Amino acid sequence: MAGDPPPPEIQIRVNSRRGGNMIHPVEVDSPVKPSPAAPTPPAHNQIVFTEIKHFKKWTPWLIPCFVVANVVMFIITMYVNDCPKNSLSCLARGLGRFSFQPFRENPLLGPSSSALEKVGALDVSKVVDKHQGWRLISCIWLHGGLFHLLANMLSLLVIAIRLEQEFGFVRIGLLYLISGFGGSLLSALFIQSNISVGASGALFGLLGGMLSELITNWTIYANKVAPLLTLVVIIVINLAVGIVPHVDNFAHLGGFASGFLLGFVFLIRPQFGWVSQRYGSPGHSSTSRPKFKMYQCILWVISLILLIAGLITGLVLLFHGVDLNDHCSWCHYLSCVPTSRWSCNTKPISCMSEQAGNQLSLTCSNNGKTNTYALLNATASQIQGLCSRLCR
Repeated sequence: MAGDPPPPEIQIRVNSRRGGNMIHPVEVDSPVKPSPAAPTPPAHNQIVFTEIKHFKKWTPWLIPCFVVANVVMFIITMYVNDCPKNSLSCLARGLGRFSFQPFRENPLLGPSSSALEKVGALDVSKVVDKHQGWRLISCIWLHGGLFHLLANMLSLLVIAIRLEQEFGFVRIGLLYLISGFGGSLLSALFIQSNISVGASGALFGLLGGMLSELITNWTIYANKVAPLLTLVVIIVINLAVGIVPHVDNFAHLGGFASGFLLGFVFLIRPQFGWVSQRYGSPGHSSTSRPKFKMYQCILWVISLILLIAGLITGLVLLFHGVDLNDHCSWCHYLSCVPTSRWSCNTKPISCMSEQAGNQLSLTCSNNGKTNTYALLNATASQIQGLCSRLCR
């Protein structure tokens, strides 16, 4: 009737980590009929706030648990390392068995490579020859040193907390783990002479997911060009850092590609036209609105197919012992570009050892240097430390 007050509105708020929050009004029927005696409030005051499940804010708990798990694994690794027992010299000996390897052996303040292997570092020979495929996952929970751990965990908190708040622990947890697996897989196909550890692949997967989420949900964001350019610049800078030696950029690339595809699958959001129709008044729109736009569905299908095909193909190639460097002569430049300041020779350091009584003779296979040490019953970690010193 002409005297009836206009229907109230639901205001749907989307709290975007990129700024530029959006408020989309949706008309709904008034839940309570106004009393004839009561004055009719102005239409602009009739606003009902509701929480739409597709845009609600989650309480983050999984990402903090991931951070704790990484810290615990680092402590366990240092316990297994036991530098005073297995090495001739250590940093911060006052920490006991938690002291660090010599700086020249591990400048990241961490354990030896042999200790990392024991607790689950990615070693392609063990994955392929000894069928230890679990290392493709375990390596993302390990770190080469204290500096490595701090950098990755700070990045994880900055990036992933907001993502978990927006999309929940299930989707972000799967995005993190599958991206980490994809990064490990690509790393194993290209870097087969060294071990690899770190959560960087999973972190790049989160960045890739942020990028694809912005693309697939393009129409629901108000401010998008500037955040898109900012995100692309951040990704490019981080990938560029990976071209220096001793950084596994293949894990970064594999994680980013996996996360980028997963973002189209896991982080898709319904259009506001569908939300308005679903939560608004039954007769306020006669036209049926689709939940997702056609381009969102196309990207969802293509991304899922590419992701599954890529992971399966990678696993088949890995367990057949394929080294992709043999099929791509320039791909090694994606991980390291030689300059006058550094070399990209990543050949692992190795030595020939011979024990005669309390005399240990070592010959570096890399430079041919030989030295003899007064050491009885040397451990593998001690030999590794001496070899590292001899070959550098």
